[in-house]
Amino acid sequence: MAADTEPLEILLHLPLLAEDNNVPYVFVPSKQALGRACGVTRPVIACSVTTNEGSQLKSQIQQLKDAIEKLLI
Repeated sequence: MAADTEPLEILLHLPLLAEDNNVPYVFVPSKQALGRACGVTRPVIACSVTTNEGSQLKSQIQQLKDAIEKLLI
């Protein structure tokens, strides 16, 4: 989620949902940077990372999830 979202209240319900469902999350400083990380030219205020069991990216996504969880501790 982008910390520079205006107004921030439009996404403040997401951390509550994530915590209720044991889903790790992070705030990043810029919605522009989040958009670039998502591969689009527009600003993005929130995104999610999902995986399939047969995905080639599954190990990389798991490493990212573990790193985010360490930030929360």
